[in-house]
Amino acid sequence: MTEIRVPTLGESVTEATIGRWFKKAGDAVAVDEPLVELETDKVTIEVPAPSAGTLGEITAKDGETVAVGALLGQINDGAAAAAKPATAPAKAAAPAAARSPAPAAPAAAAKAPPADAPLAPSVRKISAESGIDAATVPGSGKDGRVTKGDMLAAIEKAASAPTPVNQPAAAVQVRAPSPADDAAREERVKMTRLRQTIARRLKDVQNTAAMLTTFNEVDMSHIMAMRTQYKDVFEKKHGSKLGFMGFFTKACVQALKDIPAANAEIDGTDLIYKNYYHVGVAVGTDKGLVVPVVRDCDQKSIAEIEKAIADFGRRARDGQLKIDEMQGGTFTITNGGIYGSLMSTPILNAPQSAILGMHKIQDRPVAVGGKVEIRPMMYLALSYDHRVIDGKEAVTFLVRVKESLEDPARLVLDL
Repeated sequence: MTEIRVPTLGESVTEATIGRWFKKAGDAVAVDEPLVELETDKVTIEVPAPSAGTLGEITAKDGETVAVGALLGQINDGAAAAAKPATAPAKAAAPAAARSPAPAAPAAAAKAPPADAPLAPSVRKISAESGIDAATVPGSGKDGRVTKGDMLAAIEKAASAPTPVNQPAAAVQVRAPSPADDAAREERVKMTRLRQTIARRLKDVQNTAAMLTTFNEVDMSHIMAMRTQYKDVFEKKHGSKLGFMGFFTKACVQALKDIPAANAEIDGTDLIYKNYYHVGVAVGTDKGLVVPVVRDCDQKSIAEIEKAIADFGRRARDGQLKIDEMQGGTFTITNGGIYGSLMSTPILNAPQSAILGMHKIQDRPVAVGGKVEIRPMMYLALSYDHRVIDGKEAVTFLVRVKESLEDPARLVLDL
């Protein structure tokens, strides 16, 4: 018998929801054949069969929430399992054991952390995301301090049973029952874990951040002319189409260098300024919005950024993004213009402090040199956390982006 367990899902991801099983108990399975789909708050992943055989008992049913390392089911593989009854389970359980520290002695486990001991940032983050109070977790660190491993172990213990996670009563929205005639024509569909997480996080941002949006507009004439002139030779050389995202990403990096607060985040009573530029690019999929991150954009060319974004877009729509590819962003760009949006106020991608919204390019009459001309114009929106970024900084950021896009030579000359 070989156990099927929840694999390591990535940093800060401690649980998942069973999306669906591809096999039924009693079905034959081949090694590495997809068995079950897991939905996390970031991506949907498939768990392959660790060995060939027959699918036995399914422990975690569709819709249930399970922790990393939790038992999902088992594969009966006949004589091979009988010969080595403990090998496969021990191997399958190894990731969970490796992640968490060994249980401390009873006396050490009961030792409470000192009242004035500050919690590590990683502990505070896990506590905030999981809802588990770090003060209730026995610490195994120096002087009884709670470590990241202690928090992960507490989460796994709380979620080891494959039961749904109860939502706080205040977070549950209950609707009034519909009249019988209307109810018969309604369809009730359970929200996916990704959609539930999106809803919760967006509301959390509104409740936590002092969010504000400022607007500007950019004349896209020069960028569009450059794109028209070089798109064929660009695609021939780099194997990727020349879009607008590469220009916008580089323009934002230039602005982030000038306005460091837009590349910062709050951690307790501290401000963390990021001296690197990992730009998240929002991508819409059938299952919801995902934000893969293009890392170190200040060190990448426009061509490298375009290729990375195109690759992320394809794999996002195919459900093939990895969790670590959607973590660590310092700033986000979202493009509602591809759907026809003329103007919007994007919501922050926590814990980031700013997000840029791109919109539809539309020919509009504008005053140029005292004359009215028709130009391709785009509205830009910068939503920002006013706790971190002042109004002057937000406006200056958008002006820097506008200047870079209206005079693309600035991007080449690093101006």
